[in-house]
Amino acid sequence: METNQQQYGFDLERYMPRERFERIKAFVADKDTPCLVIDLRRIAAKYDELHQSLPYAKIYYAIKANPNDDVLKLLIDRGCCFDFASIYEMDQALRLGATPDRLSYGNTIKKERDIAYAFSKGVRLFATDSDHDLQKLARQAPGSRVFFRILTDGSGADWPLSRKFGAHPDAVYRLILQAADLGLQPYGISFHVGSQQRDIGQWDHAIAHCRYLFDAVRDKGISLGMINLGGGFPAEYVAPTQSTATYAQEITRFLREDFGDNFPEILVEPGRFIAGDAGVIFTEVVLISRKSGVSPNRWIYFDVGKFNGLIETMDESIRYPIYSEKEGPSEEAILAGPTCDSMDVLYENRKYALPLSLSEGDRVAILTTGAYTQSYCAVNFNGFPPLQMHVLDD
Repeated sequence: METNQQQYGFDLERYMPRERFERIKAFVADKDTPCLVIDLRRIAAKYDELHQSLPYAKIYYAIKANPNDDVLKLLIDRGCCFDFASIYEMDQALRLGATPDRLSYGNTIKKERDIAYAFSKGVRLFATDSDHDLQKLARQAPGSRVFFRILTDGSGADWPLSRKFGAHPDAVYRLILQAADLGLQPYGISFHVGSQQRDIGQWDHAIAHCRYLFDAVRDKGISLGMINLGGGFPAEYVAPTQSTATYAQEITRFLREDFGDNFPEILVEPGRFIAGDAGVIFTEVVLISRKSGVSPNRWIYFDVGKFNGLIETMDESIRYPIYSEKEGPSEEAILAGPTCDSMDVLYENRKYALPLSLSEGDRVAILTTGAYTQSYCAVNFNGFPPLQMHVLDD
């Protein structure tokens, strides 16, 4: 059975330099738990890493991953573009200084009045995957550039994004032709291979579908000019992934195989990749118990759980690195959150080995928690407030 590494074998340096961890730990020493610390240095480093690995691609940060103002301002200053999922994210980006030409309305599920509002603010780039949404775009965002999301199955991803978004390539083909007739600008094709995608070959399959659609609509007089590769670039969780350079080299090879050296304009929409590694949640051990005198497993309850930051532990999909500085031998434990909901169990099938010396009141660090944690929080479930976030900028 896969378990977390034991105390003496935990490689903290895999996730961050020890001196940086000590700086972060000191920064929150006087702050209540649970709390999330975002290291802006790491945000900047991850953006730069992707930009250097894919220099030909425009980076559209997925705001939903971590919409903190300081994070967005840093990325705006670096020249980043933004993928927004709602007009509220759009308004935030505009308020912080992003210009409309750097924004993409990437959600294919949109109210007509929200399309009109985004258009009135200057947004001219929209995603779609259905006839009704396309009709709304034609009415409320005339002449805008539109890209069409194809359906993928999400195989190989820790957090698949299949079923709900995208359409079959044949349906997308019809939408492209219809968009031209409606006075919109058919701009390109998008896909998302699934979040935390470990199988780089999934990009190959999706890019091949893009090539098919580029050729098919060209025969009808429509020239597409863009491919949006979506997200899927990984953060550093328990299970290892290939390096960013390897992802970039392989994706570039796939593009060249299908499009030659003059491939289309390329967009990417990283969220987890940029924000994930920058976050550390500090949580307090609330309770340690066993269900009987002969139970083989401890239950360790934290003051953070599914409903106040760790929803991606659902089905144990995302395996966060969990670090304790307590010494001594370790034992596997079931980990759970603090709420009065039986679903608030983090890891039971794949348990974590944590020190037997761990006691109630001790603090534990949950690493790689900068993405999809605070932004997923319940507002007031059981009265617990959403996860507090602090930003470290030095």
